[in-house]
Amino acid sequence: MTDLVTLAELGGPLAAIGGAAYARHTYPAAYWSTVGLPLSVARLLASYSSTMDACGLTVEPSRWRALAVQATTRREVRPVPPRRGIIRPTTTGLRMRLRLAPGQEPADVAASAERLRHAWGVHAVHVRDIKPGVVELQLVGFDVLRKVRMPRRLNGGPLQVPVALREDATAFVRDYRTVPHELVLGATLSGKSMYLRNLLTGLAAQPVVLVGIDCKRGVELAPFAPRLSALATDPDQAAELLPALVKEMEDRYDLIKARQGIAPGTPEELITSDVWGLPEDERPAPIVLFIDEVAELFLVATRKEEERRDEMVTQLIRLAQLGRAAGIYLEVCGQRFGAELGKGATMLRAQLTGRVCHRVNDEASAKMALGDIAPEAVLAACAIAPELPGLAVIGDTSGGWSRIRTPYLSLADAAATCRTTAHLAPDVPALDPFRPYVPPMPVEAPGPVATARPVTE
Repeated sequence: MTDLVTLAELGGPLAAIGGAAYARHTYPAAYWSTVGLPLSVARLLASYSSTMDACGLTVEPSRWRALAVQATTRREVRPVPPRRGIIRPTTTGLRMRLRLAPGQEPADVAASAERLRHAWGVHAVHVRDIKPGVVELQLVGFDVLRKVRMPRRLNGGPLQVPVALREDATAFVRDYRTVPHELVLGATLSGKSMYLRNLLTGLAAQPVVLVGIDCKRGVELAPFAPRLSALATDPDQAAELLPALVKEMEDRYDLIKARQGIAPGTPEELITSDVWGLPEDERPAPIVLFIDEVAELFLVATRKEEERRDEMVTQLIRLAQLGRAAGIYLEVCGQRFGAELGKGATMLRAQLTGRVCHRVNDEASAKMALGDIAPEAVLAACAIAPELPGLAVIGDTSGGWSRIRTPYLSLADAAATCRTTAHLAPDVPALDPFRPYVPPMPVEAPGPVATARPVTE
């Protein structure tokens, strides 16, 4: 009997510890809500002042405060940490606002983010500037990029697609109105195609013209043919499609010029410099051009192919420079993209505001994507492990960058989405010659209405 009591006393705590360790690895969100959150809040409340002092985030108190402390408590006057706001728990971590002391700046808190992470036992700490003198600490309790789960509430809109999850547990929304053109780089099996798949299926549910150039004989974009308004599967077809897009862009500029040439006295809201200022009944549908393996458009073997390449590159540069106002946006994908591709490559890259770099085979490829806008992000891109497909580093011309990971989406589900949304494809007569052929879906023959019975005598 004594042995059974001893076994029960020891087995209960051991089972609880083992269950907690299993839940932490298998169900990190459930572990955080039940165990990690209370522990982290307790650490934060118990060690807030000492941790801020150790991180150098405290300042000397004002003279009046020092006099008040000495007069009322007669104890030593200590440095004052930033004033802490209410702790707001979330499903993935904590949020807390800090009012900075005079003389402090958000960069001081950001520089101590790694030390705060260890002190409070969380996975990561991110600092966001709210307003002058106030920053928000986002404490992430576990690695949200290991198993991607997109937030339930996503704020979307026209030409906005929540395509991936950031490392701070917020959604990365691809907004074409803000970042019109983007470069996506990644080695084989890095998750570049998954990013493209999520982006394309997100746009398929909107009244957007989708155009594809896939010089790998269409193996990447052909499954989405029901939703595509045009598809080129080799450089020869691309050489015919790009001039049609340039002509469509010029026609849209003529439409904008006609609106600008209206009679005097017209209200200012009717005067526009891009298609989004046109009345809704006159506004042409936006066009998003997906280019997979852009290097195939640059590679040449003969003098004739070199002339064709120069023409295509010139047309791509024109689309990148002038397409935004006409509602034409570029999504350029490849494994490498730099000056070694040939004339015009760096000029085209300079027009691609958004940058997404998945796992690459060498540091030079990461520098092509991020080196000219966020040099510190190059090391983060080179550190992506092969066993984490879909993990990428994003940046833009503002210099900001972060890690993201796209959720898994099977090719069958993506193709099914494109089939069900095929009726949403806007009609663009200039692209009708390039519309891909979509074989009809096989229809199963209906079974017999009634079972035949032999005639009896």
